[in-house]
Amino acid sequence: MAGDGALLEVAETIAADWAALGMRGSFLARRLDTGDQLGFDVETPVPLASVVKVPLALVVLDRIAAGRLDAARPVTVDPATSSVGPTGLAAFRHPATVAVGDLLGLMLSVSDNASADALFDLVPPEDVDARLREWGCADIRVRHRMQRMYECAAGVSGDDFTLALELAVRDEESGRHTLQTLDPAHANLGTAAALVDLLARVWQDRIARPDATAELRRLMGSQVFVHRLAGDLRTDTVRVSGKTGTFLHLRHDIGVVEAASGHRVAMAALTRCDRRAALAPDIDWAIATAARQAFTVLRGR
Repeated sequence: MAGDGALLEVAETIAADWAALGMRGSFLARRLDTGDQLGFDVETPVPLASVVKVPLALVVLDRIAAGRLDAARPVTVDPATSSVGPTGLAAFRHPATVAVGDLLGLMLSVSDNASADALFDLVPPEDVDARLREWGCADIRVRHRMQRMYECAAGVSGDDFTLALELAVRDEESGRHTLQTLDPAHANLGTAAALVDLLARVWQDRIARPDATAELRRLMGSQVFVHRLAGDLRTDTVRVSGKTGTFLHLRHDIGVVEAASGHRVAMAALTRCDRRAALAPDIDWAIATAARQAFTVLRGR
């Protein structure tokens, strides 16, 4: 991405650091009040994993703000039929009844897949996708529920997610797509540029209804998993509101960094790695370092 020398130098440093760790990725950071930005590969479409929960939340919240959906409406989630996952209702062993507004909270704070798919039951993926089209978000595609990712992985690996990870890494190198939900033609998809545009519009109340954007900002501020974008930035004078996305070799984070001084920077880090390991704290830290470097140089503009 073009820019002045200081911004270009930071972008090149981040790209080189990521490459050294075996990371492929897209990164974009934009200061909201000036439009100054830095990044690379910002138009590359990438499967979103749990980052898709942000546009889902915005569409649901807009329906609530329009009076078309009641935030207090009770929804029963049964583990026998709900989506899998390690957190929230997805980890429950017994049926639970939760209000729509609290499903949103669980989905964004602890990335609960069962809450996300319960919301997809109310607002199907094709409806979310259509609403995004109406809002001009053409480079964000919502095509399937969260559970579909696990079904596709299990379908090709026989429930052996170590093998599924191996296949995802191999396909990244070959350009093939054994797992349908990692295929850009079928996946929930987005680019760094499109996601930063979405965040900018949410933070500036230029999309959906103001009550919806305000609530989305509040909920994204409650995210528990802060080891990526926020990992090297959280202080008493800096707030990071974001959403991670993790599946097999995908490790993403999007969010907005806000300083007490008034500086606001929207960021998207979308990464794929060649690591055949479920845990990669050095990759998480590389995303955190990129966020700090970008915020430091942009707040000085």
